[in-house]
Amino acid sequence: MKIKKIIYILLGCATLTSMSSCEKYLSQVPDDVLTVEDIFKSKDNTDKFLANIYNVLPNELTQRFAANENSGVWTASSDEAKYTWDFNYSNNMNRSVWSNTDGVVASYWSNYYKGIRNATYFIQNIDKATPEVTDVMKATFKAEARALRALYYFYLARTYGPVPVIGENYLDLNAPLSDLKLSRAPFDDVINFVVTELNAAYANLPYLPESEEYGRITKGVAKAYVAEALLLKASPLFNGNPDFASVKNVDGTPLFSTSNDVNKWREAAQASKAFIDEFVPNYYSLYKVTNADPFIAAYLSCRNVMTTDWNSEWIFARSISGNNAQYDRTPKHVGFPSAAQGGGALGATQKMVDAYFTANGRSIDDPTSGYVASGFGSYKAPYDVASRTTYNPWTNREPRFYVGITYNGSYWLNQAQSSTPVLSLFNFSGNSGRSQSTSDVTPTGYTVRKNVATTGNSRGALLLRLANVYLNYAEALNESDPGNADILKYVNLIRERAGVPIYGGGAGQVATATDQATVRELIRKERKVELAFENVRYFDTRRWKIAENTDAGDFYGMNMAANGDDFYKKTLIETRVFKKERDYLFPVPNNEILRNENLVQNKGW
Repeated sequence: MKIKKIIYILLGCATLTSMSSCEKYLSQVPDDVLTVEDIFKSKDNTDKFLANIYNVLPNELTQRFAANENSGVWTASSDEAKYTWDFNYSNNMNRSVWSNTDGVVASYWSNYYKGIRNATYFIQNIDKATPEVTDVMKATFKAEARALRALYYFYLARTYGPVPVIGENYLDLNAPLSDLKLSRAPFDDVINFVVTELNAAYANLPYLPESEEYGRITKGVAKAYVAEALLLKASPLFNGNPDFASVKNVDGTPLFSTSNDVNKWREAAQASKAFIDEFVPNYYSLYKVTNADPFIAAYLSCRNVMTTDWNSEWIFARSISGNNAQYDRTPKHVGFPSAAQGGGALGATQKMVDAYFTANGRSIDDPTSGYVASGFGSYKAPYDVASRTTYNPWTNREPRFYVGITYNGSYWLNQAQSSTPVLSLFNFSGNSGRSQSTSDVTPTGYTVRKNVATTGNSRGALLLRLANVYLNYAEALNESDPGNADILKYVNLIRERAGVPIYGGGAGQVATATDQATVRELIRKERKVELAFENVRYFDTRRWKIAENTDAGDFYGMNMAANGDDFYKKTLIETRVFKKERDYLFPVPNNEILRNENLVQNKGW
């Protein structure tokens, strides 16, 4: 029996301090053809096969090409952003013209099940490996494969909902999943399997990766994803949702919970708190940069947490990953050095621009926010070297605004030794406006700035950080134990690092009601800003069951067809369509339905 050649991309273990251990683990390429019998005959082949399982992890720095390296459609298919390029699959989703026969829809299903299949084979056979692979190695490698398999089920569940669970069934490495004729497992059962497997893997995983091979699964990764999975299970889309009551297996088994269970929220809160108690601060902490100016310190902290590989806040990432997000988020900058130029086609929406707080920590619609909706003023952004005439709505905003948004007249991050300042000008005749290109141009008059480094070199593609856990804990606790002091405590830890006044009754703090509904909205606003452009918002609006409101209707930006003051007129960019009866979940790929009579389709597809 033969399997395909394993092409292994260097992704397993980036480190800031030394690449030698990473290269030792990752440098070898497998033989042209590797037989199943050969996999465990040497430690080298064993390493390669495990590395191939890791290689299924999504590279979210390549979302320009949806499903390439399992990259998602998550940023531009949410209310945060839009791609100019029509070939990007998110534009199909935003018009609700996607189909169960589309290749992107099938890719995630197929690729994650390949990872699951290979992980299962590895788990079943690693104990037969050559004596070169010690018993300790076998236990650790098996735990890594078990955790990766659980992660791939989690990725499938958050995308498609209930999915078939192969479990420990033997699966021929060359056989398609449809050959097993499996039914979909109820959603709660899928999540329970994920949690059980991650907890089992935890026992034999290290606290820190061996030899600084960052990117490998650790105890912290396993426990953090337990909390992620339980939060998903507790959320309204999957917890007491009557809209999916008709989705049942052929034998009549319901696939979704139609009755709300607050205990699911309690379990999610306990899982996040258990992670915090065990791993913070000994293994993870909020990343902070010091600076004499606290506003600049907050800006640098929130900016560099994304671009400094394996800093104290990173829990999990796909290491040494190809990066075309740099080009997508760097404006055209015609007339400047090539190192400062990009495509700039990933535009932030006006909704996202307006979501950021003002410098005093309030939403722009708060009468006490100090927000000025029109006109111009002199303002020095935290990344700039000088004050510049700036549209007032973009002045005196919180530090994360300047991390996340490139607006007209912004001083660019990489000046590329230009003799004159590189400023991003999006008006029609500007260096990054539509007169320069109708393709490599922002669709909204803004570009996404977050997670842009000084170069487009391969680097870590962040998947999960400590801020996610803190906000997960606050959310789950508010749903299960409203009024608990920990709720605002952990939200305030995020705001404090971001240089935003915390919630409370003291001087300089932001007063707020503490009833459950108010705090729920407060947490959701904080998640939208803190985790912006990190592939979280898409799943948040869906699991909260609010995407029919947030992701539909008119979307606005600046007037890209104009110069001067007319550029700043709020302009309709597109009207999005979200079909409540179907668009919350991906469809099961149609070819899978055709090949397996036991598979049922999601509602509306």
